[in-house]
Amino acid sequence: MPNPIPSRMTAVVVHGPEDYRLEEVDVPRPAAGELLIEVEAVGVCASDLKCYHGAAKFWGDENRAAWAQKGITPGHEFVGTIVAGDQEALGHHKVEIGDRIACEQIVPCEECRYCRRGQYWMCGPHDMFGFRNYNGAMAQYTLVPKKARAHKVSHDLKPEHAAYAEPLSCALHAVERADINFGDVVVVAGCGPIGLGLIAGARQKNPMTLVALDLDDDKLELGRRCGADVTFNPAKEDVVAKVAELTEGYGADVYLEGTGATPAVGQGLNLLRKLGTYVEYSVFGSDVTVDWSIISDDKELNVLGAHLGPHCWPAAIKLLEQGKIPVDEICTHQFGLSDFQQALDLVADTSGASVKVSILPNA
Repeated sequence: MPNPIPSRMTAVVVHGPEDYRLEEVDVPRPAAGELLIEVEAVGVCASDLKCYHGAAKFWGDENRAAWAQKGITPGHEFVGTIVAGDQEALGHHKVEIGDRIACEQIVPCEECRYCRRGQYWMCGPHDMFGFRNYNGAMAQYTLVPKKARAHKVSHDLKPEHAAYAEPLSCALHAVERADINFGDVVVVAGCGPIGLGLIAGARQKNPMTLVALDLDDDKLELGRRCGADVTFNPAKEDVVAKVAELTEGYGADVYLEGTGATPAVGQGLNLLRKLGTYVEYSVFGSDVTVDWSIISDDKELNVLGAHLGPHCWPAAIKLLEQGKIPVDEICTHQFGLSDFQQALDLVADTSGASVKVSILPNA
């Protein structure tokens, strides 16, 4: 049974860029239709880090609306156990007290043009756990509103493994966007949490050759364990030339970008064949400039974006529960809530010391 619910809890609270504070706050009480979960794990995402450092994407500038809100608790990759909720909430989500759930990052309004058309992941208001209007999970407890998309997860998974369902579902959505065929040569840029999910998802599509790129040789080996056939380090090899050698000079059929590094964009455009497909799944800290004539006049590429993980959560959870992904090696570091700053700093470390970093608020 869940532990008794206290009146006060510890939570990370956003006060501004590079100003996140650990505070004691009231444990939220669920209103009608809401669930309260005791948070077991919350992953630290690259977007969390870019938000923390004040990227315009999140905080806004003269041309962009802000995503991040002061006073909110961050953390959108989470799993927890339901400890309270009325019958309206339990019935709506088809869960019971004591069930473990993970939630999609978006909390769709269900009223805008996109939601009415079933495209909820592109919801107009775009409220999200940990960024806009809904507290995230860098706290001991958090609320799950009725409009949230919740998914049951086995208690057999380690908490940090269960929380990996969020980035994995995002990666699977990007793979679906790519429309991979059996005869394709597919290149994945990056062997971080998203990139490894891209590799694992692409492997399920069984292309002819699956190539992984990363600047870290240890992470390239992990890419192999997730399903890559071939690996290249762009710091050591001309990957455009290497991919050309693999494809009789034509280039790759599909390029999946999962690094958020600006050089990876031009790299992908150059290593694709004519009529190839580029799928972007990254949050960039700054604008990216490329030669757009490659996309049009040179190659007539299909350039696609991917956002969140719509309709891919059941598949992601299944892959984790069936042990199809070396998640023990992906989820490298876990911290207590009081050490949240160490978790953020480790994700920011460019030495490659970590892969997936998580916070366990109640450990």
